Amino acid sequence: MGSMNYPTMHQVEAANREQLGSWFRFLPSAGHCAIGNADFAKVFRAEQAIMQRIIERFDEEGGMDSVLSKLIGWVEK
Repeated sequence: MGSMNYPTMHQVEAANREQLGSWFRFLPSAGHCAIGNADFAKVFRAEQAIMQRIIERFDEEGGMDSVLSKLIGWVEK
């Protein structure tokens, strides 16, 4: 777990519910990948905004249910 990279805002806007759910479940916390990086604050803010938009879009698309949860699984692909 943790090998998934943050998408761009454009990718978030174009994503379907399954992709949004996968990001929602498997992306690391904002800034996690930037620990020790000189640009930590910049990366953290960017990833925080992306995750916020993922959450908003995912909610707009209906969020998580048992069918989607089983489809996504509990192990990152």
